[in-house]
Amino acid sequence: MRIAFLSTFYPFRGGIAQFNANLYEAAQQAGHTVKAFTFTCQYPKILFPGKTQYVTEGDKAKVIESEALLNTANPLSWGRTARRIAAWKPDVVVMKYWMSYLAPSLGCVARRLRRRGIKVVAVLDNVIPHEARFFDKPFSRWFLRSVSGCIAMSRSVLADMQSLTPEKPFSLVPHPLYDHFGSRMDRTAAQQALGLDPGLRTLLYFGLIRDYKGLDLLIEAMQHLNENYQLVAAGECYGSFDRYEQLAAGHPRIHLQNRYIGDEEVPLFFSAADLCVLPYRSATQSGITAISLHFDLPLAATPVGGLPESIGETGVGVMARDASPEAIADAIRDYFDGKEAGCRAAIAAFKRTATWKHFAEEVVLLAERI
Repeated sequence: MRIAFLSTFYPFRGGIAQFNANLYEAAQQAGHTVKAFTFTCQYPKILFPGKTQYVTEGDKAKVIESEALLNTANPLSWGRTARRIAAWKPDVVVMKYWMSYLAPSLGCVARRLRRRGIKVVAVLDNVIPHEARFFDKPFSRWFLRSVSGCIAMSRSVLADMQSLTPEKPFSLVPHPLYDHFGSRMDRTAAQQALGLDPGLRTLLYFGLIRDYKGLDLLIEAMQHLNENYQLVAAGECYGSFDRYEQLAAGHPRIHLQNRYIGDEEVPLFFSAADLCVLPYRSATQSGITAISLHFDLPLAATPVGGLPESIGETGVGVMARDASPEAIADAIRDYFDGKEAGCRAAIAAFKRTATWKHFAEEVVLLAERI
């Protein structure tokens, strides 16, 4: 099958680009003919709250050769993108969809491709955003109606999709595990490198810091845990970091690193940790889960979005009863009081099925039955 990808690829950085690179390679290894197309401009700078959208020195990004065509802010590029992709004559075009800003540009390209008889499959991260605005639902509905079929990675995203386009062909496939970060390091060496106490139980919050991700809840949960616990929170803050610093002030066992963590440092943080914590107020699925499981690190999470499905039902972690500091602290204690061995065994079983090869197969199967 000839598979074209239109999404984020190198030199763009972040989880979306990592996902696409892994899926591209899996499809190629399965014997399909593949080609990557990407953005000339992914977001206008004014809409991007981080420091840079691009790979920096030290990132272990997979370099996928791609053709840069689509400027999401320039409609004149949308038709050119569709024509160029169509000229390659793919059987199916795969797009990643994670925010409504992308709906006009990707939806326009998808509609033009389908008029040429080319199938378009969307892999959905989010359909209705965590921090929703009035235009999100109509934009997402328009995009979903533009594509031939969708792959959701959690039941919550599938439910959002079906609430907007109930007739759309779909597949439900779990998020594969990231496997490009290398092997787990020695725990003690990793903790010493980060200035942590190897004698304490280490909790990890990792990734972008945004209101809905609940770092403040986890910091407050530390007040309910005894002196045997320490927390390291590492990631770039989108918004003000002041309140997190104020909450953590005076707590000697909370270590905050407000910065983008390059790929080369990822093994350090996950190897130093004993438990990864997702204290989210809302969620769909989480790419952090895929990284944590790659490093054989169990998780504790709040019961929101697709987290009960991907963590609780699979047994790879423990679930808090609600998204409160007290409940998060109780779940953490519950893990260390007897759940650790079961979670680690569940991770070993889960890793045998959550592969990029399987995900690529599901993309092909969906395209074939549309």
